[in-house]
Amino acid sequence: MTQADDLAGAPAEFDAFYAATAKRLVATVYAITGDLAEAEDAVQEAYVRAWQRWGRITRDGDPLPWVRTVATRLAISTWRRTRNRVRAHFRHGPQADVPELSADRVALVEALRELPAQQRQVVVLHHLLDLPVEQVAREAGVSNGAVRTRLSRARKVLGTRLTDAEGADGPGRTGNPAASSPTYNTEEVVSHG
Repeated sequence: MTQADDLAGAPAEFDAFYAATAKRLVATVYAITGDLAEAEDAVQEAYVRAWQRWGRITRDGDPLPWVRTVATRLAISTWRRTRNRVRAHFRHGPQADVPELSADRVALVEALRELPAQQRQVVVLHHLLDLPVEQVAREAGVSNGAVRTRLSRARKVLGTRLTDAEGADGPGRTGNPAASSPTYNTEEVVSHG
């Protein structure tokens, strides 16, 4: 079989893969970086690189972990972040207004931004994408124990931050205790995994 035969169905296969995974991958990288434009740029670059290696990365099975790893690594690069912001500003001007996010989502994004990048990455992969610890370890390039340690530390910080944010200015503050939002239970989260 020739390389041309290998790639005969590749465009349709790649298009289907992209359509099925791009939106969620942007959301994943956005959760890690806290910057939507940066997440979109990193994800697009990861898909370009995946297309260039499509035959090789699909031979080993599911290409999504490879694309997610590349996108994450690109997004957390300080050099890339700076370069893309400058390019976008010159190319498109100031960012257009976007609809407001819910208070809970804003609190979660803010709490995630306060975590170190390594902790933020494992929280997003494990809790938002529901990946097992072993796969998170492979994608992050660390041991299972390191992933568990990062998750534990991140959960403690997130539990404190999210509970504090809810108490300070959370939704449902009408003076009626029954109207208050539920508190975040970090006990349940710690046992996950």
